[in-house]
Amino acid sequence: QVQLVESGGGLVQAGDSLRLSCTASGRTFSSYGMGWFRQAPGKEREFVAAINWSGGSIYYADSVKGRFTISRDNAKTAVYLQMNSLKPEDTAVYYCASRSHPDPRRTASGYDYWGQGTQVTVSS
Repeated sequence: QVQLVESGGGLVQAGDSLRLSCTASGRTFSSYGMGWFRQAPGKEREFVAAINWSGGSIYYADSVKGRFTISRDNAKTAVYLQMNSLKPEDTAVYYCASRSHPDPRRTASGYDYWGQGTQVTVSS
């Protein structure tokens, strides 16, 4: 059974940084694409970033491009989201997701496994 566990969320001020981590277990981590999504209160879940199995192909949402960086460490079965220059509009629950395919994907329907989420709150 695939399990994804996120950590690293918290309450920060605008302009601060946070690094989210997601640790995976239950199958061969290095074979599959991974993604980060977020969901703010009253809004639909939205794509943030995705990375392929090797880290060689990466996608970002326009709203985070230049501020957020996704990376992975296959030896540690982990994927990370470095978030810099945080804004109040980045406030959301952030979810890690895993595909059953090596390539990244921007749509939530392309992911088969999800973590429980970690709250990120950015105050102005």
